[in-house]
Amino acid sequence: MQSQTAHDTCTTTSRATFAEGIFDSLPIVIGYLPVAFAFGLSAVKLGFTPLESVLFSCIIYAGASQFVITALLSAGTSLWIAALTVMAMDIRHILYGPALRTRILSRLNPRKTAIWAFGLTDEVFAAATTKLVRDQRRWTENWMISIALTSWLSWIAGTVVGAVFGNGPLDDYPAIEASLTFMLPALFLSFVLAAFKRQQSLIFAVAIGASLVGVLLFSIPVAILAGIGGGCLAALLQPRPAELKEIKHEQ
Repeated sequence: MQSQTAHDTCTTTSRATFAEGIFDSLPIVIGYLPVAFAFGLSAVKLGFTPLESVLFSCIIYAGASQFVITALLSAGTSLWIAALTVMAMDIRHILYGPALRTRILSRLNPRKTAIWAFGLTDEVFAAATTKLVRDQRRWTENWMISIALTSWLSWIAGTVVGAVFGNGPLDDYPAIEASLTFMLPALFLSFVLAAFKRQQSLIFAVAIGASLVGVLLFSIPVAILAGIGGGCLAALLQPRPAELKEIKHEQ
């Protein structure tokens, strides 16, 4: 009996804590701050007030999609089209919750789950998945809330600083402002290059081609939706490696 109690106590104390979540979120924070700064700067330059820029990060909290929605709204696109475009870009987040739930063995608290589910970004999802894969027993909702909350606050903090600097202080330093404005395209390019593989070349080609047709014949929102739809369709229709081997074998 005493041995069992000691084992339970050891297991409880070894579970991930709220403080550990703050420490584990530091790599995410380091990545979020400069991009959030660039967003705050960009939003203010597009005509939004610093308060509106911060509210985007507080409520939408969608990373690159915030750049897109501010650009669309500043160009005169209707709110509904801008919202639908961003929803299409972020539809992958629907899968994050179920994907984590299949790995979580413990019972979840609905209130705590609602908190960390709001902050379930790509990076937080990756950190949580890594924690669950390594040792499911160490994962806790307190740790999850901590890493999600710290990441969200860092994104807001970066936006605040960017919005303040975009409201005048950087006017005398055009080179710095230009380099920060280029940060988002550079970030996207790094993602594309990192994800590009030979077997995915058809998907990239279809997505880029559909986007070009959309922007040349219609508008930027149509180009974004066409690129997303074309890439997804190409991924669904593209033969799997096993199927390709069978086709080559038959030939």
